[in-house]
Amino acid sequence: MKTDNLKTEQEMIALLQKGSIVAFEGLFEQYSQKLYHFSFSYLKSESESEDVVQEVFLKIWENRAGLKTGTSFQSYLFTIAFNSIRKNFNKKARQNQFRVDLFDFLSIDNSSIENHPDYETLLSKLDLLIDQMPARRKEIFLYRKKEGKSVRDIASNMSISPKTVENQITEAMNYLKKEFDKDRISEMLFFYIFLE
Repeated sequence: MKTDNLKTEQEMIALLQKGSIVAFEGLFEQYSQKLYHFSFSYLKSESESEDVVQEVFLKIWENRAGLKTGTSFQSYLFTIAFNSIRKNFNKKARQNQFRVDLFDFLSIDNSSIENHPDYETLLSKLDLLIDQMPARRKEIFLYRKKEGKSVRDIASNMSISPKTVENQITEAMNYLKKEFDKDRISEMLFFYIFLE
């Protein structure tokens, strides 16, 4: 392989360590499609696979000074990609668990509601209600329910007591339940579910 007199991958890595854009572009050109196909085989999403490729090469650029020559660069790239894919799946799992937990709290049958024509409306309403929460409550709620952070971690990060975190989460859940209980869409969904 030759890119502007860069004859080997190890030479390209050595130049990349010194900040060579040409070396970086050469490595990107060599590996980006392989990484994309690898990511797509797991994610089945073009945009998410492209995001993985971008994340991999961003990390390579940011950590270029610490790259090691004499080791498998390809293995290193695919390890970063796999970790990014795993992080993507974990995020989706947390988001799905958030919905399941919330629908359980709201007494909505999650297995039935996903097939209901108003399912997307319900999710949109959920997002809207979360956006309408006071800023701090919203932040605490999203940390806990969407990102899966512990009460202790949230309290530490926000410099507040664990009790305050728990109170804000309780207030948020009660607010959502109250709003869904008075919503006619919610009533129709309950009626539909109980007739099944």
